Amino acid sequence: MNRREALLQISSLSALSLGALQAHAAGGEIVIGAVYPMSGPNAQVGVDARHAIETALQIINAPTQVDLPGAAANGIASLGGAKLRVVYADHQADPQKGRSEAERLITQEKAVAIIGSFHSSVAATVGATCERYGVPFVCADSSSPSLHRRNLKFFFRPAAHDEMFSEAMFDFMDLQKQQGKKVETVALFYEDTIFGTDSSTVQRKLATARGYKVVADVKFRANSPSLSAEVQQLKSANADVLLPSCYTTDVILLMNTAAQLGFKPHNILAQAAGFVEKAALDVVGDKLQGMLTRASFALDTGGKRPSIAFVNNLFKARAGRDLNDASSRQFMAAMVLADALQRAGSVEGEALRAALAATDIPGEKTIMPWARIKFDAAGQNTFASPVLQQFKAKDFATVFPTAVAMAQPVWPMNA
Repeated sequence: MNRREALLQISSLSALSLGALQAHAAGGEIVIGAVYPMSGPNAQVGVDARHAIETALQIINAPTQVDLPGAAANGIASLGGAKLRVVYADHQADPQKGRSEAERLITQEKAVAIIGSFHSSVAATVGATCERYGVPFVCADSSSPSLHRRNLKFFFRPAAHDEMFSEAMFDFMDLQKQQGKKVETVALFYEDTIFGTDSSTVQRKLATARGYKVVADVKFRANSPSLSAEVQQLKSANADVLLPSCYTTDVILLMNTAAQLGFKPHNILAQAAGFVEKAALDVVGDKLQGMLTRASFALDTGGKRPSIAFVNNLFKARAGRDLNDASSRQFMAAMVLADALQRAGSVEGEALRAALAATDIPGEKTIMPWARIKFDAAGQNTFASPVLQQFKAKDFATVFPTAVAMAQPVWPMNA
């Protein structure tokens, strides 16, 4: 290395150090970015994400009596007690908007990491932007399996992806078959985004491998004005199990159209998303009684982990509703990031990336039914054990796996 190269390297390192100091010295704050849908059909997801992340900050930024990483501290102790502050951005369910908002958060707001983004299509562009700037992206609640298979160094997903979820769903169907229930055919119903297509690809493969016949394979345009033709296909197929992957407005349209056309599924086993959102359940919850969904979170197991009820009460005081599958993952993403900041003792991108990569949090130190949080080389937590829940009246009951079940499943759903 010649003298000019050495000076350039020193200058670059000095700039990084200055940027790191500026990031947490101004008012003793560390800025985090959060990219979510804050407007449009999925705006409630963004509202709930804000409540979930602010609940995490309430625990992180002041000493709190709950058994979660960093709860006893007053801010990030290794950074002089610096407090976390989150700047929110609205991606409007548009991947390109998500890309530009992520870039703005990094370059203008000086965010040291980003949390997001519900829609997998947006998480793909946000993750690529974070990679380009060397800023960690904690993928809280986007479940497409392809997201962690792009050789990204700065991508981390604490929750399960759709292959893990789908395997649990087929394990459940196998168990029903073993118990003498009729489970021979499935119908796939999925939107034309990365979420829907990745989900259907996994389920198609699993159906073949597990011996289930796919009698309908229906792809539809997200936010479609009509689903009459698609629902007629599903009705004609008359599958034992409907496996849908779609967001809120399409869930409402699907169930209303099904009622109009006289289609009553024997069983629905959903990839969460719109099927667990209050906005959909308030409108078509009467048509979804007995519906099953995969989940990351089991509120009804709160007796087994006191932190669940504690955190849910804090969240409910802000949001006026309980934590759900998405908001629980958003909360944990913020907690994981805070834990990494504490261990890194730095807000510099590479140091924070290394700390995230070294994360190892026991399951009992989370609010989730997971074995632990520990990332593989691709940034995926392979210990994020899924559960299945059934919607009854206005609540979800955990019914699978048997070891954590709080109720027996009703099968078929309208029995």
